Amino acid sequence: MRALLEDLPIELVTPAQLGIHIEIEESGNTYAHNAAIKAQTYAQLAGLLSLGDDSGLEVEALGGLPGIHSKRFSTKPGATDADRRATLLEKLAGNPRPWLARFRCTVALATPGGELHIIEGECSGEIIPEERGQNGFGYDPIFLFPDIGMTMAELPTRVKNRLSHRGRAIQASRPILTKLISRIE
Repeated sequence: MRALLEDLPIELVTPAQLGIHIEIEESGNTYAHNAAIKAQTYAQLAGLLSLGDDSGLEVEALGGLPGIHSKRFSTKPGATDADRRATLLEKLAGNPRPWLARFRCTVALATPGGELHIIEGECSGEIIPEERGQNGFGYDPIFLFPDIGMTMAELPTRVKNRLSHRGRAIQASRPILTKLISRIE
């Protein structure tokens, strides 16, 4: 996010940098709801314009799963990203390929005064059965962009920021963010 917003006249800070150390439960049933919970909570606690996001992977052959449960997809206690990828591939076994999928990200911008803006981004690709690349996390090593023949984890950061669901959501949020910043200045 820092790289995507570096040219704006703002200083991005994390809740921890502000001394805010709370765990926010993602209790919503949509990406937008979860992103809004985070953004609104931090806007109130910090008294600052806040950005929250939520994202997930949706696989067509699994009816859109893991979706908003992407981070909690493995039932293994203390599951790692590798465990979640293994669970996904196990569930896809036996389904014909290609395993079409998309990453979705929703960004929420919240002001301390209660204003809320929701912005979405997505990218399409397919799941592959072998991991490739080191530049990513989560499902990135098995999410292939067929048109360029690379997984999300193989992309250089600047390309990933342009093509990814999160990058697209942040880029789409820039006009709203710029307007909100101009009102603060």
